[in-house]
Amino acid sequence: MSATSRVLTGLAAGAVVGLLLAAWQPRAALQVAQVAQPIGKLWLNALQMTVVPLVLALVVVGVNTASDAAASGRIARRAIVVFVALLLLGAFFAAFAAPFLFACFPHNPALAAALDHAAVLPAAQARPVGWIDTLVAIVPSNAVAAAAQSAMLPLVVFALFLGFALTQIAPARRAMLVEWFQAVADAMIVIVRWVLWIAPLGVFALILAVCARAGLGMLSALGVYVLAECILYLAVALMMLPVAVFFGGERIRRFVVALVPAQVVALSTQSSLASLPAMLESADGKLGYPAPVTALTLPMAVSLFRLTSPVQYLTSAAFIAWAYGIDLSVAQLVAGALLAVVISLGSVGLPGQVTFIATNLPVAQAMGVPLGPLGLMLAVDTLPDTLATFGNVTADLAATSVVARQSRHGST
Repeated sequence: MSATSRVLTGLAAGAVVGLLLAAWQPRAALQVAQVAQPIGKLWLNALQMTVVPLVLALVVVGVNTASDAAASGRIARRAIVVFVALLLLGAFFAAFAAPFLFACFPHNPALAAALDHAAVLPAAQARPVGWIDTLVAIVPSNAVAAAAQSAMLPLVVFALFLGFALTQIAPARRAMLVEWFQAVADAMIVIVRWVLWIAPLGVFALILAVCARAGLGMLSALGVYVLAECILYLAVALMMLPVAVFFGGERIRRFVVALVPAQVVALSTQSSLASLPAMLESADGKLGYPAPVTALTLPMAVSLFRLTSPVQYLTSAAFIAWAYGIDLSVAQLVAGALLAVVISLGSVGLPGQVTFIATNLPVAQAMGVPLGPLGLMLAVDTLPDTLATFGNVTADLAATSVVARQSRHGST
């Protein structure tokens, strides 16, 4: 049985047990929930303990990877600019569309209380932030203190400074430090894999405790989350069509026809890497892009560019805000969108389930929402993954069209 199947089995079993107890023996259900609660919290704490070193290492390595790619030529630099611009477009769209989408669904006031009892981590409740507080907190006065307090936004800013600083030192020392940070990231991922091995038990305990208190409300809420995520994935994929037309100079029909083979592979494999040969064939044979552009831009896109990642992080945070009845300010949405872009650039290429907590937690914290529900959301987030790959492949070819047009108009 795959890891995803095991987690979904734990989710289903916990939901069934919790709902049956809540329906037949409400008092016993509360007692069982009190026993299950610390088990779920222990599992969440084990996942959370890797977040600070993993995020720091991923951002530092990601900055240096992007810097190396940009140094390889003008086409690569153009590609990176296009990737960042499209990531920002997707992030800001999701930041403002997700809260609006969730507002279309009825909110259950009992849901917040059930989540508080079952899943909220220590210090998970963050104060609402205004734009002044957000601006002042961006640069940490003490990076070690920021790490100790799990203040992710200033920690990521420090990691960006450190990553760019490493590009300016002697190559030998830079390589040594980047290798060290990569080793730290690899070690943290090993720990996360260990913790995810018992994910069925952790998810079982979390969903049992929540369903015993909230009943069907929690399952319907998770269904809303999955539906909203799928809608937003499709929306950003469709946004790539006008990008290809207006900025890539494409004809809409030709571009859509060329997309189909790569999208079929994406839907069947849920892997952008597996879709790369089909993307290369479409870009070279059907769209007629210059070979130097496709040979460099598409592999870079698979390695550095994942459009739906910021959408996922922001949708997760917006869902938690909706579940708790929290109104997100413009400052919180902007901070979350910018941080989501940075985190996504550092985490591309890593399995989504392995880094779900490490990538979603910083954005949720920066937006001032509780963190505990992330454990439950990890269990169901694999369901929309097919559409995420679909959106990523569409964005890869759209970005390539823009780079190809720029390369035709300028020297390469």
